[in-house]
Amino acid sequence: MNLAQIIITRNIEKQALKPAIGFKKGNQWAELSWKKFSQTIAKTANALKTAGIRENDRVAIYADNSAEWITFDLAILSIGAITVPVYATNNAEQTEYIINDSQASMVMVGNQKQYEICYSLLQKNQFLKSIIVAKDKEITKKEDTVFLSDFIADQSMEIEFCPRSYEDLATIIYTSGTTGIPKGAMITHGNLRKGFDAHFEFFKFKNFEEEVSLAFLPLTHVFERSWSLLSLYGGAKVYFLENPKEIAHALAEIKPTMMCTVPRFFQKVYAGIHDAVEKSTSTKKKIFHWAVSVGKHYAALKRTEKRVPFVLNFKYRLANLLVFSKIKQKMGGRLWFTPCGGASISPEVTEFFDAIGQHLTVGYGLTETTATIALFPFTQFEYGTCGKILPGVEVRIGENSEIQVRGDGIMKGYFNKSEETEAVFTPDGWFKTGDAGEIDEAGNLTITDRIKDLLKTSNGKYIAPQQVENTLSNNSYIQQVMVIAEGRQFVSALIVPNFEFLKAMLEKMNIPFTSWEDILNREEIVKLYRTKIEEFQRILASFERVKKFILMPAEFEMGSGEITPTLKIKRKVVLEKYKDLIERMYS
Repeated sequence: MNLAQIIITRNIEKQALKPAIGFKKGNQWAELSWKKFSQTIAKTANALKTAGIRENDRVAIYADNSAEWITFDLAILSIGAITVPVYATNNAEQTEYIINDSQASMVMVGNQKQYEICYSLLQKNQFLKSIIVAKDKEITKKEDTVFLSDFIADQSMEIEFCPRSYEDLATIIYTSGTTGIPKGAMITHGNLRKGFDAHFEFFKFKNFEEEVSLAFLPLTHVFERSWSLLSLYGGAKVYFLENPKEIAHALAEIKPTMMCTVPRFFQKVYAGIHDAVEKSTSTKKKIFHWAVSVGKHYAALKRTEKRVPFVLNFKYRLANLLVFSKIKQKMGGRLWFTPCGGASISPEVTEFFDAIGQHLTVGYGLTETTATIALFPFTQFEYGTCGKILPGVEVRIGENSEIQVRGDGIMKGYFNKSEETEAVFTPDGWFKTGDAGEIDEAGNLTITDRIKDLLKTSNGKYIAPQQVENTLSNNSYIQQVMVIAEGRQFVSALIVPNFEFLKAMLEKMNIPFTSWEDILNREEIVKLYRTKIEEFQRILASFERVKKFILMPAEFEMGSGEITPTLKIKRKVVLEKYKDLIERMYS
């Protein structure tokens, strides 16, 4: 059965008048009931058919998160067409590549820049035939393009779903990998639906229809897209945040119970909490460290399903009252389920949030596996691992300790790339992840190395950059870091400071602010960071430690192609862009 049909019909039957989605309208949050949401999807689906879109045609979405995004997506799926998401931050060249490679005939855009890029393509592209503008009055458009509201006007609110099998394509998701040309992973209706059912079997959620999820990661990415569709599939209400920089306000306003996120989000929260504690009084420091110690003891017993003694339970309630509740309130106060993936996360960060009662459901997966391969259950997991294998997924450890996968979530292959597809599958049909790992006796999967990312120094030593980068960034001093070591005699790094934190430090050091280029070249600032870096990396082996570094005056950004939507640095791009700067550290 068509995935969109399942999502719509089961919720119309159960809760037609309850809210389905939320979105920002001006400065206020608004909602659509399941009945209204399904009618809007139906009108959009019928408009697509009127415009000539047929089953298996590709339709692109090039916009930030919005109600229009998810509506257009479900409308495309409803008629048996194939959604092609394009990252909202992609430039003209990247967008043209995806339009051409997928042969998309229509695109919905969200803002003026996206519109201008697509309009220029419309004049010369052999595949793209029409542009739909998501929001009225926010874009200046030409006469030969149409606003979404006009596009769906006068369309029927009755929908005829196109039958789909498990093997039929639902979407082509282009990898945002840190190296290489993006490839379109072909994800089927079955990949998504079976994955959703596996998650519900794994977690055995109760009263899922009462949950509230906040979507702030890009819907273009497999993680947020599949999680938001899973939430709707289960009947939860999903709010869509267009501007991820407004996440702090959105958490306070919406008070979500669920939210998928990336490690950097919790690393920043972790660093901010510890920085605030360091600035507090000695009494508050003692209370905080006592509370965390109690929390860790309590969490360890809960994690291993052991009885919590009465006295410890009392202490934990007191710790929650004095410390933990205040921290959790800043994240809305109701957040309890937080799938976390897209990059590695330090065990100490995961353990800390478990201690305060904010469990992180750490997981591992790829675009090609429809996200989840393994993840933390609610109990019986181990910090530092990726958790247990999802039902319907098989994992084996192949040559060079590579994690290989087969099962319900594995893509059909890369769109129009038979050689690339063949290269990532073994002769007996297992998908090769490119990551090295191991499975312990309890069934926990651990990533030991990122085969694709391992760096080898000229001395023959292998460096796992994620480990070094996590070690250096779990604090308030450093916002981003990229380690360099491949073919070099020692490890170096490009380091982006936490500018907000550093600005406060300048006041304490009586250093007047001029420009970040000037500030970061000052001897006392470089010395401060050298001291801190030496302190942070004491736990690393001597050959893993950063010997030289350069402080960068601006963050790596998605818009410039330097980071992926899950905030992983694109090493190849950064290495090329800053090659002269890097050579200075080795000259």
